[in-house]
Amino acid sequence: MHALRTPDERFEDLPGHPWEPRYVEIDAGDGSGDRLRAHYVEDGPADAAETVLLLHGEPSWSFLYRKVIPPLVAAGHRCVAPDLIGFGRSDKPAEQEDYSYERHVAWLSAIVFDALDLRDITLVCQDWGGLLGLRLVAQEPDRFRRVLAANTFLPTGDRDPGEAFRAWRDFSQTVDELPVGRILQGGTHTELPAEVVAAYDAPFPDEGHKAGARRFPVLVPATPDDPASDANRRAWEVLRRFERPFLCAFSDQDPVTRGADAVFRREVPGAAGQPHRTLAGGGHFLQEDVPDELAEAVLDLIAGS
Repeated sequence: MHALRTPDERFEDLPGHPWEPRYVEIDAGDGSGDRLRAHYVEDGPADAAETVLLLHGEPSWSFLYRKVIPPLVAAGHRCVAPDLIGFGRSDKPAEQEDYSYERHVAWLSAIVFDALDLRDITLVCQDWGGLLGLRLVAQEPDRFRRVLAANTFLPTGDRDPGEAFRAWRDFSQTVDELPVGRILQGGTHTELPAEVVAAYDAPFPDEGHKAGARRFPVLVPATPDDPASDANRRAWEVLRRFERPFLCAFSDQDPVTRGADAVFRREVPGAAGQPHRTLAGGGHFLQEDVPDELAEAVLDLIAGS
């Protein structure tokens, strides 16, 4: 598998991002024996009682959590925020065909379970962070103490994904140049400084590095016979037995995932009786709009369970 690696100088002087890069190597998963380098941010005591796993989505990277991590660390928790393969400082397979939903699950599992061996996890997942992270919960539920789902869902293709998603998917496949920084701004109600927009563009020096970002929208199961539909249905079977705390903290201004929190509340036993909340003023990328409120929701979830 041919993979690209974003030059380090693209990540110099990131605003509000003091962390030194950390890496693990994982199998490429194509039978070639090739290895991919995956990046992650880590902060807080290595022996902390609580480990918070923060998973980003499309087309962002772990930079998205730079305002959420400090209050969690200040409370004594360990935070780990990986970059999905194809994003951030992680390696980027060069062909769109290199990416599939199942391969993404396998890559993330290799990072979180095999390389980092995380346990007693509090999962915080947004966008594709949930489409992948909730698959990990279903795969090894005993590794997870609790889950906070924010602006995400786990689709099987059995429900209409909605007009907002279809518009985004069509745009992502037809635009000549995928404007990553502008996409982040478009999904955020806060006016992002130019250097923050540039930080979201940093992983992608050219269109060749965007194969993963281009591919993600068409990997979302939108029909019942999608290649990932059956695996997600099986994951739902596990989630419908998941009794550990499951909190929804969705924002009030995200047209893409609106209503998905109601499904989690209804279907996941661990969601019963939780203080679910709607974060006012947040767009799709609520980590930019309401980071303090999101961190508070995480802290309350941990403290309450």
